[in-house]
Amino acid sequence: MPRLPVLSGAEVVRALERLGFEQKRQRGSHVVVRKDSIGCVEPLHKEVKTGTLAGLSR
Repeated sequence: MPRLPVLSGAEVVRALERLGFEQKRQRGSHVVVRKDSIGCVEPLHKEVKTGTLAGLSR
């Protein structure tokens, strides 16, 4: 499996929106995105850890 890049939270949210996810709400530094019945919480940090990014991709 290739290594995951280091991305910011805003870059991850933009990538998810290009995949069809829609930003539903934000509270503090966390954004909830949803597509149909699939949803996830994305932290808006400067750097998203690779483990978090791997969990989002699953």
